[in-house]
Parts: sequence; structure tokens; C-alpha cells
Amino acid sequence: MEDRGGRGDGGVRGDGGVRGGRDECRREGAGGAGSVDVVVVGGGAAGLNAALVLARARRRVLVVDGGRPRNAPARQVHGFVSRDGMPPAELVAVGRREVEHYGGRVVADEVRVVRRADHVPLGPDAAAGGFEAELTGSVVRARRVIAATGLRDALPDLPGLRERWARDVLHCPYCHGWEVRDQRLGVLGWRPEAVHQALLVRRLSDDVVFFAQDGRDLDAPGRAKLAASGVRIVHGEVSGLVVEDDRLRGVRMADGTVVGRSALFVPPEFVPNDALLTGLGCRRDDNGLVRVDANGRTSVPGVWAVGNVVDPRAFVVAAAAAGAKAAVAVNADLVEADLAEDGLHVVEGAR
Repeated sequence: MEDRGGRGDGGVRGDGGVRGGRDECRREGAGGAGSVDVVVVGGGAAGLNAALVLARARRRVLVVDGGRPRNAPARQVHGFVSRDGMPPAELVAVGRREVEHYGGRVVADEVRVVRRADHVPLGPDAAAGGFEAELTGSVVRARRVIAATGLRDALPDLPGLRERWARDVLHCPYCHGWEVRDQRLGVLGWRPEAVHQALLVRRLSDDVVFFAQDGRDLDAPGRAKLAASGVRIVHGEVSGLVVEDDRLRGVRMADGTVVGRSALFVPPEFVPNDALLTGLGCRRDDNGLVRVDANGRTSVPGVWAVGNVVDPRAFVVAAAAAGAKAAVAVNADLVEADLAEDGLHVVEGAR
């Protein structure tokens, strides 16, 4: 979920469920009202689910969300058991209420930068230090950071494409396919994965057209697969869309012909919103994504990353699950750090 813009809210709630003697004093000593155990950057499914688990573990957690979710144009969320058909905005609103119910805090703001701050206690790794997150007009100190900043969808430069995005120009057969089943469907062949997407779309309708865009990403095996599946190939450049009465009616070719279609699938280029992680020095994998372990831990001590920022193809439900896994790992890490500060160590395997 893209995290840019939003209204400034400089306060940090300091009563996120941490109570009792030494623990409360320790956290107040780490910076008072401007200090939290965990700052979560991004308030989509991944970030909110991480915050929910942490808040229920009585951690002081702050979610900072810019309010521009990737799936905002979509009418509904699908493939999420018990939440199937829920509008994205409602899913976020419910998630925020749940986090706040357990003492977590959600603010509409922008995290401009996260930097290491040695004066914020992190734990036994002295090289790591804690962190400072710079918001609009305020700074939040945190012992751990979870980045759930999502990604943005880069689309080809075709007139009208962005305006119809998530309406009748679609990116995911699993997310939107059922709603356009048995209609006249198209797939724009502007990326190598478009052939695979066309094969998936063919499950939805007997009338599927693959727009080959002069065959730039269509090789012989791809043509054979499409032909064997009954997908019609249309050659030539696509120049735009035909929209009437606020509905897609067809795809216009460069030669002026119009191929009637009711929906067009366009596999986007995924561009992770990972500048925050880059600034912290997180290492990347062979695919160019920020490298994380099974629980979302990055190469930088104290920093986790979850959801589409590190797993571009994750559904909403998978992003939420990744947030929960990271939260459990972060809480365990903080427990061990607290013991280490007292000169104790968790016995390996006892967690």
C-alpha cells in the first residue's frame, strides 16, 4: 500500500496496553510519549494485521498511513475468507478500529525517513541502535520498524487505461475474474507474463482475445499455448479504449479498427514502495526485491518488511498473514531484548 500524503498528526499515544512496574518504566524511559515499541509504516492489510497482533501482545504500536491504498479503485476485496466482497475502504476502517480497540494508534501522516538512533534502546545488538521515524512535523522513536508500504502499479501509456483501472481494466483474474465471467475479455500483451495471464483468463470465458502488440513479448511457445487454449490473437498496436456510457465497449487499434471487449486484463509492472528500506541499507535478492526471511526480517537488525513491498503478488489475505507472522517475530525479538538488557538470555528453542 502506497504511503504518501495524508493529514499530519504528530501525537503518539503512550498507553498502548503496556502496564505494570518495571516494563512501564522501561518504555517511558525510552522517550516518553514520543516513543513506541514498534512503528508500522503503512496501514493496509499487512500493516494493520501486524499492529493488531502487537497491540494484543500489549506492545505500544503506532501505525502511520498515508491514506492512498493500492486497491482504492477496486469496488471489493475478494479471496479473503469472511471478508469476500467487502469494499477496500471498509476493510481498512474495520482494521483501524480493531487496532485502536487494543490500545494501538493509527495516524494519517507520511513517514519521510527512518534512521537509526543509537540513543533508542534496541537490545543486545549495539551496532543496530533504535530508530527514529520522521513524520510531518514530528519524530517518533521506535525500538523496531515494520515496513508495510506496498507497491504501485506501473501501466503502459495508453489513453484511458488509468481511468478505467479496477473497473473494466483489470490486473488479476483471481481478484476480478468472477465478476466478468462469460463476457468478451481481452488481455494486453505488453509484458512477458501476459501469455500466462491469458491462459488464466480463458478459464473465465470462451471469448478471449490476446492483443499481441506486434508480438514483442509473444514467442512461438506462447503462440502455441494460446492457440491450443482457444485464445484468439490480434496483431497490431493498441492505441486506446472505446468507452460509452461509462463502460468499456472495445479496444481501438492503431489502424482504426475496434475489437469489441467488455473488460481488458493488463498485467502491471510492480514497483515496490521501498525507498524507506533502501535508505536503511536493506539488502536485496536476485529479483531486486528487499530480501526477507520467512517472518519478514530484513538484513538490517530491527527492521521487518511485509506485504506487497516484498511480495508483489501477494493477495490481501496473504499480506495480512505476513503481517501477523512478522508481529509474532517482532514481539519475540523484543522479549529476548528485554531479557538481555537484564543480563538474561532466552534459551534457544524455548520460545
